Amino acid sequence: MPAPLFETSWARCWPALGAAGDGVALRDRLLDAYAEPQRHYHTQQHLGECLALCERHLALAEHAAEVEIALWFHDAVYDVRGRDNEARSAAWARQALQAAGVGSTVIDRVEALIMVTRHQALPQGLDQQLLVDIDLSILGALRARFQAYEAQVRAEYAWVPRWVFRRKRREVLREFLARAPIYSRPELRDEFEAQARDNLAHSIRQLAFWKLF
Repeated sequence: MPAPLFETSWARCWPALGAAGDGVALRDRLLDAYAEPQRHYHTQQHLGECLALCERHLALAEHAAEVEIALWFHDAVYDVRGRDNEARSAAWARQALQAAGVGSTVIDRVEALIMVTRHQALPQGLDQQLLVDIDLSILGALRARFQAYEAQVRAEYAWVPRWVFRRKRREVLREFLARAPIYSRPELRDEFEAQARDNLAHSIRQLAFWKLF
């Protein structure tokens, strides 16, 4: 049986989208996807952390159910060697929501929310900002959780040679650190920005030592 957080979140957002039925079979397929063996960070733990934070900040959203369902789908497809995971996740969301009779305008917004988690461009609009801030909240987690996250990311990329991973990971972390600010919404910025900057700087320094990872 799914954890209460997952049950509550799904029961809240699915009918609010105007979707037919209870969608429970789809919910369980998504949870199964987040439990795939190749995942170490992009797991039910990550999904749960995102949904718990979303629940705290639903009042900030213009279309709360869309933000919440986009979080359910944002890592639904995760191929550790893939370059189109977000696009495939968005396509799954589109197909599932269309099958449930959700309106095209809502589906378009959900698809855009999922695609912005590529983090290749700054989010546009309040809901995209909120969703990206939630997805990046791990950067501002307490140090022990952040270090566990870094180890989980390395485990997903275990097939990448150490020296390549260290170089590429430093590049990614430096890009996040260069954002001013990292978090768009003031409420999440107040909570996570300072810790995220400290975590990122710490990890970048640590990655300079070959013994790490």
